[in-house]
Amino acid sequence: MPERNQSIMQRFKLIFIAILAIIVLIIAIQNTANVETRLLFATVTMPRAVLLFVMLAIGFVIGWLSGARFSLTAK
Repeated sequence: MPERNQSIMQRFKLIFIAILAIIVLIIAIQNTANVETRLLFATVTMPRAVLLFVMLAIGFVIGWLSGARFSLTAK
């Protein structure tokens, strides 16, 4: 029985990842326009999809670092 539950969970994860990948692809395709972003004294021009990905990556790193910090202080 545990093997069946594991198989169902693996299928669920695969479907979830596929749906998430499709959503990310749609967002990237729809946001190809260039945007100017000011970073302190510099202005950078890049596609909006790249800017969204960079901000997402920064958010993940901040979340991961803060989660690691709080898990260390909880022990």
